[in-house]
Amino acid sequence: MSFFTSVTGFPRIGELRELKFCEEKYFRGEISEEELKQTAKQLRKKHWLEQNGIDFIPSNDFSYYDNMLDTAVLFNIIPERYKNLCLSETDTYFAMARGYQKNGKDVKALAMKKWFNTNYHYIVPEYEDDIQIKLTGTKPFDEYIEAQEYGIDTVPSLIGPLTLIKLIRFKGNIKENDILNDILTAYKQLTEKFEELGAKWIAFCEPFLVKDLTKDDIELFEKIYLYLLESKRIKVLLQTYFGDVRNCVDSINKLDFDGVGLDFCEGKKTEEIVCGIDKNKLLFAGVVNGKNIWKNNYTKTIDIIRNTGRENIVISTSCSLLHVPYTLENESKLELKSKKYFAFAKEKLTELKEIKDALNSTNETDAFRENKVLFSSERYTEDTEVKNKVQNIDNEQYTRLPAFNEREKIQKERFKFPLLPTTTIGSFPQTIDVKQNRTKFKKGEISESEYIEFNKKKIKECIELQEELGIDVLVHGEYERNDMVEYFGENLNGFIFTEKAWVQSYGTRCVKPPIIWGDISRKAPITVEWSKYAQSLTKKPVKGMLTGPVTILNWSFPREDISTKESTLQIALAIRDEVLDLEKNDIKIIQIDEAALREKLPLRKSDWHREYLDWVIPSFRLVHSCVKADTQIHTHMCYSEFSDIIKAIDAMDADVITFEASRSDLQLLDVLKENNFKTEVGPGVYDIHSPRVPSVEEIVSAIEKMLTKTESSKLWINPDCGLKTRGNEETIKSLKNMVEAVNIVRKKLNTVSSR
Repeated sequence: MSFFTSVTGFPRIGELRELKFCEEKYFRGEISEEELKQTAKQLRKKHWLEQNGIDFIPSNDFSYYDNMLDTAVLFNIIPERYKNLCLSETDTYFAMARGYQKNGKDVKALAMKKWFNTNYHYIVPEYEDDIQIKLTGTKPFDEYIEAQEYGIDTVPSLIGPLTLIKLIRFKGNIKENDILNDILTAYKQLTEKFEELGAKWIAFCEPFLVKDLTKDDIELFEKIYLYLLESKRIKVLLQTYFGDVRNCVDSINKLDFDGVGLDFCEGKKTEEIVCGIDKNKLLFAGVVNGKNIWKNNYTKTIDIIRNTGRENIVISTSCSLLHVPYTLENESKLELKSKKYFAFAKEKLTELKEIKDALNSTNETDAFRENKVLFSSERYTEDTEVKNKVQNIDNEQYTRLPAFNEREKIQKERFKFPLLPTTTIGSFPQTIDVKQNRTKFKKGEISESEYIEFNKKKIKECIELQEELGIDVLVHGEYERNDMVEYFGENLNGFIFTEKAWVQSYGTRCVKPPIIWGDISRKAPITVEWSKYAQSLTKKPVKGMLTGPVTILNWSFPREDISTKESTLQIALAIRDEVLDLEKNDIKIIQIDEAALREKLPLRKSDWHREYLDWVIPSFRLVHSCVKADTQIHTHMCYSEFSDIIKAIDAMDADVITFEASRSDLQLLDVLKENNFKTEVGPGVYDIHSPRVPSVEEIVSAIEKMLTKTESSKLWINPDCGLKTRGNEETIKSLKNMVEAVNIVRKKLNTVSSR
């Protein structure tokens, strides 16, 4: 038997977020486009050389912002409004990603959504009827040639045509079948160009194949690849990930792919269906988890590989390593007792090589022996009290009384909000002084009292600003928080933390997910003192701000020894304690964010309820079911497809829910109306992930559109997400315009009602 190694994709932000910082300098005009490109080239070189020794190394996995956006630009899928800006190619690209507001020109960014079941956000390609799809870009070819300069012959990796077509947002009359010939022609030209360059392999990534496929989807898949694989002079790898390909095994077999990449980590049926995959196709076995940070169990992995019964196998990552941190080498504070169980991207390269060596060796290798010893030792410390609490949860604890309709009346009488109440999602800008204050405190350079006094000063300024702007329901700004998940993890038992284990969420936005190490419980009240202080400064209600259990779980690296359901219920009980303490301290509006509720929803609808929704929705209800009728519970969700689970979201039984809706032109409102959504809603009226400031007229138009689909008595007005990544100036201007727009609409509504 012959064994090889492969990587599906590598982190691109750099070991220490070099790309992020360089791009932000470029956005501020501090460096030139050439300096930006030089940094990118240095990073690509470093990342390729890091992977040296791997048999199949990808190229074109690098991106300045997003690979889906790269693909759209490559094939000229650029809406006219961006071309009309008359910018350089680089600035047009960033305008599509971030929006553009300079020199009298004002264009919104393209929509952004979660990439399948990950916390990574992709830019949604937008097709207008006058766009001519054709191969116009050179990025994949340039990077393939560039890698050869360093003696590395890569496998160019591209988002496949099926996934591209299925994720395009069509704005006009033309639909996917109408553009198919142009797409096929463009991909054929791309393949031929790589043949001319002498590439041995090309990988087409088709994660769409792990979803539920209709007969039409399968026919489209076959039609695409019958054409592309005809008369090819290059080996083609069909790369899939995030699940299994149970619906299309027959189609894969009859198509002339040279290799097939399958996910053995998330593909529940991959081990079963791999036996049915044509053995003439080289198997790229995704056995090293690209989405979690725990070390690979070599014994189990080698058994899986041998059980395939194949002669030639490529040992691969289950998906791109984009979803894990760069390296453990920068983690100086992690204790060895925990650190020895982890493998980040660079360490996973070592795992691939060690698994290959173990398979090729007739004797037990040292690395295999060490791995076996590691997995035979105890890893976690259980908390019996926490486990008993979870086991003793009864069905009554999942139900809030009285029912929503009665609560709504009680709350309207209590709060007496004006029509279209205004609020924000929670955080205010994390300016340099805020970050410096937190850093100094962590380093011991200032005392705890100095740290607290600084934050109180910022909270006071934040409350005064919101009152001055005329916002109805206030927030304290969250200046004490580094991240909405990490902050809570630091105040809960069972979590451990890293120093530089950053993961890209979108563009230049990176997060540092905590690691769930053991059973979870609350150490002490977390947010109560901050919320009490903020509420003492104003007569207006100030929201208590919490992160929900599902989001804390989904935005952490979870345990692998217990179910995600059990971990989530543990977190839910801890956050429930915090909710009750806030209520006892007269915080009467409490927001429990579930930004990532949809993120781990199984990609196949048949698995939605049994494997996820049937315990996720009750977990959220468990957190707030115990509060009084006049305590108002808010929640927030962002950047996901909500339309197909809208009834489950309504069943969360919150009183108010705020959604990201601005980048998707408020399409969600139609779904809410069709499903008689009972919960009061706050669809975001402007995009906070872009630096542009929305005009009053723009927001008025958005609100008026909302009112055609939602009762005014159920509508809240807010930005689409928290404001921590924005600057003070743009934040104040945007919120001022938002409040002014609301006042204009209120006057119109009052005029109509008085007639």
